[in-house]
Amino acid sequence: MQTERFLLRIVLGMGIALFVILYPMLISVYVFLPLFVGFAGWMLLRGFEGGGYRYIIPSLAYLINLEVNLSLPLLLSLFAVLLYYLLLYDKVQYLKRCKTCVAVISVVAIDLLYLAALMTYDLMLDAGTLVLSDLLWYSLIADIALAVL
Repeated sequence: MQTERFLLRIVLGMGIALFVILYPMLISVYVFLPLFVGFAGWMLLRGFEGGGYRYIIPSLAYLINLEVNLSLPLLLSLFAVLLYYLLLYDKVQYLKRCKTCVAVISVVAIDLLYLAALMTYDLMLDAGTLVLSDLLWYSLIADIALAVL
């Protein structure tokens, strides 16, 4: 029984590591794949709340990998998570009993804050890194679906 649990944890850890390493590379090739920035931010937040390194390290590695492969600013994603934590997280925690509600609200808020930060970044630097399209809405919906799971 212990051996099976140990092997399951190893396989799960390897699966997460492969996802964190390979998925951002796939996004750079197949642009229709969702980004999962909100989910990674929520996992980072869960790690800071007491989940430990098993949440913090994969989410930071994923966000760093997104920056390396897609040139999405890491600082803006961390800023969105921090801003959400400072402004809204305490109010959302009133829904503790509904963990799915907290996850969905957190992912949507982090995604919207990240989108607002990217738009501000584009406006301030007069850059064209962000093109609003239906793919962003698709990415948001896929992010929410992953948070529900």
